[in-house]
Amino acid sequence: MGAPSASAQRIPLLLVGVALLALCAALSLALGARAVPLSTVFGALFGDAHGKDALVVTGLRLPRTVVGLAVGAALGVAGAVAQGITRNPLAAPTTLGINAGAGFAVVVAIYALGLNQPVQYVWFAFAGAGGAMFFALLLARRSGDIEPVRLALGGTVLQLVLLSWTSAVMLASERTLDEARFWLAGSLSERPLDVLYPVLPTLALGLLVALAVTPALNALALGDDSAQALGVPVARIRLAGAVAVVLLAGSAVAVAGPIGFIGLAAPHLVRPFLGGDHRLLVPGCLIAGPLLLLAADVLGRVVIRPSELEVGIVSAFLGAPLLAVLARRVAR
Repeated sequence: MGAPSASAQRIPLLLVGVALLALCAALSLALGARAVPLSTVFGALFGDAHGKDALVVTGLRLPRTVVGLAVGAALGVAGAVAQGITRNPLAAPTTLGINAGAGFAVVVAIYALGLNQPVQYVWFAFAGAGGAMFFALLLARRSGDIEPVRLALGGTVLQLVLLSWTSAVMLASERTLDEARFWLAGSLSERPLDVLYPVLPTLALGLLVALAVTPALNALALGDDSAQALGVPVARIRLAGAVAVVLLAGSAVAVAGPIGFIGLAAPHLVRPFLGGDHRLLVPGCLIAGPLLLLAADVLGRVVIRPSELEVGIVSAFLGAPLLAVLARRVAR
């Protein structure tokens, strides 16, 4: 019998990641302003425990954890695909303008329509994310093809423009500022499952498209000319990857607000363990994304207990040094 392949050798690492994610999900159910014993957590989940603690677990923390799993998975995979189609290790939903597009659309909707509930923001956020990516693709087109460098630069410029427009709208209305600032911080709290249900189809479709283009991303990593020589339709794969990023990141932002750095960090966390093969990298980010997001959410709940920090603030605080380190490596 021959030696196991490199992919087979890394499967145990994926299983370790799943175990860590399960542990983090359990901590998400147990920790907060009021700590709940794990025995009570499991009792509440299986209907064997009752009372105030069990109600906290099933009524508040379980929906929050499920939303965190879905949002983290979407952001992690979106980051891996974004870096694959742009061949840019700094690419992420944030740097492609998707988060800023969703935020701008929601703020405009709050200002013009008087919205005040997260469940009302969903489709406006999704439309803004899709519109931002569409304009980023337009900026990236040259001679009928989408150039990865122009895509990354166009997304960054678009992000800066949209952030300035968002600030202008918020400053024009105190009511809009009060309503929007909590959502714009990025949060998993007060997100019932009713907010997640409308985006499940688009999130699932985004995952399917991302998995479909995964083998071709390995060819793109060799360069466009090499990928075309291998028979890969570069422009179509890059467009399909961009669609997957919009569907995934748009769904995530629509539910939880513009949470940054998860999509950037997840691929870089996975690569040292699973390598650069996207057939392993994307499934790895499907685990690493929610792991990072739930860990940041749990940290935000306990660091200033009984108050809490929004997960978007925690992820930005932890992700900013990572971005600086990665930018330095790229510069070298």
